[in-house]
Amino acid sequence: MTKSPPPNSPYAGRWVARVRQKIIAHGGTPEQARHAVKKSRHKEKPEIIYMPLPLSLPPLLSDVVDALPADQPLYLIGGAVRDMLLGRVSHDLDFGLPTLNKPVEALKVARQIANKIGAAYYPLDGERGAARLVLIHEDGARDVLDFAAFRGENLEEDLRGRDFTLNAIALDARSQKLHDPLGGAADLRSKELRTCSPTSLSDDPVRVLRAVRLAANFGFKILPETRTAMKEAVAGLSETSVERQRDEFFKILEGEQPATALRALEMLGVLPEFLSELAVLKGIKQSAPHVNDVWAHTLSTMRHLESMLAALSPEYDSSKAAEFHNGLLVLKLGRYREQFAKHFAENLTTDRSLYALLFLAALYHDVAKPVTSKTDDDGRIRFLGHEVEGGKVVAERARKLHLSNDEIDRLKRIVRGHLRIHDMARRMLEQREHAEGQERSGNPSRRAIYRFFRDTREAGVDIILLSLADLRATYEHSLPEDLWKAELDVARLLLENYWERPTETVKPPSYLDGHEVMEAFELRPSPIVGKLLEAIREGQAIGEVAKKSDALAFGKKWLKENK
Repeated sequence: MTKSPPPNSPYAGRWVARVRQKIIAHGGTPEQARHAVKKSRHKEKPEIIYMPLPLSLPPLLSDVVDALPADQPLYLIGGAVRDMLLGRVSHDLDFGLPTLNKPVEALKVARQIANKIGAAYYPLDGERGAARLVLIHEDGARDVLDFAAFRGENLEEDLRGRDFTLNAIALDARSQKLHDPLGGAADLRSKELRTCSPTSLSDDPVRVLRAVRLAANFGFKILPETRTAMKEAVAGLSETSVERQRDEFFKILEGEQPATALRALEMLGVLPEFLSELAVLKGIKQSAPHVNDVWAHTLSTMRHLESMLAALSPEYDSSKAAEFHNGLLVLKLGRYREQFAKHFAENLTTDRSLYALLFLAALYHDVAKPVTSKTDDDGRIRFLGHEVEGGKVVAERARKLHLSNDEIDRLKRIVRGHLRIHDMARRMLEQREHAEGQERSGNPSRRAIYRFFRDTREAGVDIILLSLADLRATYEHSLPEDLWKAELDVARLLLENYWERPTETVKPPSYLDGHEVMEAFELRPSPIVGKLLEAIREGQAIGEVAKKSDALAFGKKWLKENK
C-alpha cells in the first residue's frame, strides 16, 4: 500500500515514477510520468504509482460506485473535482464514461444507477450519450448527477476538450485516483485561470461568461493569454443559444462578487454583445447626492446588496456587521434572518433563485436613466419616471432571456418600486423635524403600508433590500446617519407588518366576496365590484372595518361617495 505524502507535498495527487524508493519523475497521468522518465534518460525501469491525496469525497459517490456494473469504469470530472480540491462541497456531479464509441451504453449505465439509488432519470442527448439524474432528499435538498460518454477516444482527449484546466481534472470513481494531464491542480494552487487549448473559448464563446464567474467566485487571476482569447471570442457570443447565455449569467448573479464579475464583463466588451442596454450607463452623470455615474452607482448598489445580505444571513458572522452602516442594519433588521432565508428559498422556478433575480433587478434598477435624463435651468440633472421606464426595459430583457412570466412580473415590480422606500423615509424625516425628532412620529400610516404591499406583493421584501443598497450607493461614505436610520425604520416597520401581523395590514381576511357584494348592493358584474372589494380590504387594513357588518356599512358609504 502506498503511503500518503503530506497534503502539501508537490507529489500529492500526482503519478510518480519511482526507482528504489526515489522519485525520479512525475506527471498528472501515468502516461505523463512514463514520458517524463524517458526524457530524463534514466536507465532503470521505474515503478509508476499514484501518490494519494486526502479528499472529502461527495457522500453520494460510494452509492454510485456500488450501483455500477462490475466492469464499468467511471470518472468524476470537472467542477465537483475542482471543488473537492478546494475543500468545497458540490451537489452537482458530472461523470464521464468510456463506451467504445457506443454513446447509448452511457444512457443504460445512467438508468441502471438511477434505479438503484432512487433518482429520477432524464435523457438529455441520445447521440452524445448524456443523461441527468436528480435525487431529492427528505429535507428538500437535491443532488444532480450528469452522465455522458467521453468526448473523444479516451479520458485524456475528453479532458483536453474541456474549457479550463481547473475543470479538466478527473477522479477515478473506483480507485479514487486523480488524472490531471493539463496541470489543473497546479493552476488551482496558484489561482490561475488557464484554457485547455488555444481554441477553448472560440469553440464555445459562452465560456467567456464562465471564465468571469470562476475568477470572481474563487479569486483567480485570468492569465493575459486567456484574457486576450476572451476578448476575441466575445463577438461569437451572439451565435450561441440564449438559454446557455442566460444560465451561465445567472450563475454569475448567484455566485460571489457579482458586481466584480459585471465590471469584468464590461471591461472585456461583453455587455454590448449580451446586455446592450447596460453598456450605455457608463459616463451618465448624476447630480448630488450621487457621487458616481450611473454605471458605477449600479455596481456599487450590487456590492452593498451583497454585503447586506451576508450580514443578514442565518450564518451570522459579527465581522460582517463591523462596519457602521451594516451594524445598524443588523440592529434594526437582524431579527428577521430566518424570514429572509425562507423568502429567498421560495424560488419562482427550479432553475433560478430569487437571490439571483434580486441582483438582476439591482443591475437594472437605473437602466432607464439615460433615456429619462433632463437638466433643469439650475443645472440639476433629473431622471423623472426612470423607475417606470426601467420596469419596461427589465421586463423586455427578461423576455429575451426566456424567463418565466412570474420572474418577469417580479423583476418589473422591484424596479418600478425601488424609490418608494426613499419617499417614505424622506417624509418620515420631514415630519420628525416638525415634531422635534420624536422617534415614532412620521411613521408610514397603516394605509401606506397596505398600499405598498398591495402594489408590490412578495416583491416588497426585495424592494426593501434593494432600496437600502441603493441609498448606500448613492451617498457612499457621506450617507447622513439620520437618513440611514429613517430608511431602516421604514424597512423594519414594513417587514414587521409583513411577517408579524400580515392579517392586519398586508392581507386582511375577506368579510365579503364578489357574489355577496353584488347581492347586498344589487350590482351587476362590472369593474365597480372589484373596486368596492378593494376599498373594503383597505378599510380593514386601516382599522375602519372589523367585521362583516362593518364591511356592509363601509361598502354602502363608499358606493354613495363614488357613484
